[in-house]
Amino acid sequence: MANLGFNGPPRALLEAMFAAAVKAALPEHCLREHLPAPPAGRTIVIGAGKASAAMAQALEHHWTAPLEGLVVTRYGYAVPCRHVEIVEAAHPVPDEAGHRAARRMLQRVQGLHAEDLVICLISGGGSALLPLPLPGVSLADEQAINRALLACGASITEMNCVRRHLSAIKGGRLAAACHPARVLNLLISDVPGDDPIDIASGPTVADPTTCADALAIARRYGIALPDGARALLESGAGETVKPGDPRLASVATRLVATPQMALQAAAGVAAAAGVQPVILGDAIEGEAREVGKVLAGIALQVRKHRQPFAPPCVLLSGGETTVTVRGTGRGGRNVELLLALALALGGAPGVHALAADTDGVDGVEEIAGAFVAPDTLERAWALGLRPRERLEDNDGHAFFEALGDSLVTGPTLTNVNDFRAILVTS
Repeated sequence: MANLGFNGPPRALLEAMFAAAVKAALPEHCLREHLPAPPAGRTIVIGAGKASAAMAQALEHHWTAPLEGLVVTRYGYAVPCRHVEIVEAAHPVPDEAGHRAARRMLQRVQGLHAEDLVICLISGGGSALLPLPLPGVSLADEQAINRALLACGASITEMNCVRRHLSAIKGGRLAAACHPARVLNLLISDVPGDDPIDIASGPTVADPTTCADALAIARRYGIALPDGARALLESGAGETVKPGDPRLASVATRLVATPQMALQAAAGVAAAAGVQPVILGDAIEGEAREVGKVLAGIALQVRKHRQPFAPPCVLLSGGETTVTVRGTGRGGRNVELLLALALALGGAPGVHALAADTDGVDGVEEIAGAFVAPDTLERAWALGLRPRERLEDNDGHAFFEALGDSLVTGPTLTNVNDFRAILVTS
């Protein structure tokens, strides 16, 4: 990398870009400018997601009036708050702790008045953290449906459509319960397109989708719905709160951090290092291994033909890929993408990559993602690893762990979806 302004190894530059992406989305850096003046009445804080506790802490630091509330976050993601109660629950498959917290949250916003203000702190992960199924659907049913959605290859938009129509709190129902109080949604987006209805399944925004849409998605992916869930969708009894509902007239929504903001922060680090940043998109979806192949093809075109960009450059992208689980390995969508990328690159010199989830968890393990280098395949073969077999077994975490190439960050306290950087140095 002698031709770069950055003097360190490629991995260090990739890590610096990832760190900048995460920092840009931390609540302490992005929440304050969106806070309103205190209301004449009470201020109630509610919320859910992997960043919700950190958002509540940042809110407390800057709020000048009394407040109270309850937010639920993932196990290990709690931070100290003085006035807002923090509850931890399971993600990505919901548990009883989340179920109790969701019920308490819905109860907490009953009986509010027009002069009261509800500040709703929502980030990615909130769907699993607020499990409150409608009558006829049990928590066990919701857990089984969630597992099936995670394994079938459905997009986050499709998954959340099904979740909303089986929930007593999602799809605008939480906001409706706050009426007539004013509701301010402060959102950290982890979804392609940043549609508020898909962030934690939209508990405090109107939902234009229908029970029929949810039922079609379940059929599309062959998801066996329990009888109660099927009856809710077929009868329309699970219908959500729609646009134009008067109970949502006093709801305002602001995006405080998005994947695009994170990519722009990473691009600034690359430019300062003398590397041209190229943002391919903040909403790239698809099967993880197929997206990996496509990104490898672009990187190889850059390296071989200097098209559409000349090295040194870094290809940045965000979004949320999916994995259709076929094997029994330990994996996540980022390591699945990277393993496919490495195979497609075939050890091409001068190409290094990082892919990681900005919340620090790729799949269900406390591993954010991993790195790929030109010698990744060679080192794997020397250890007796068979990369293609590992890919077929969805075993990306075990593969990169064996190479010492996993990225472990611990809880980052934010979540703006996946971050990918492919560095082409020559």
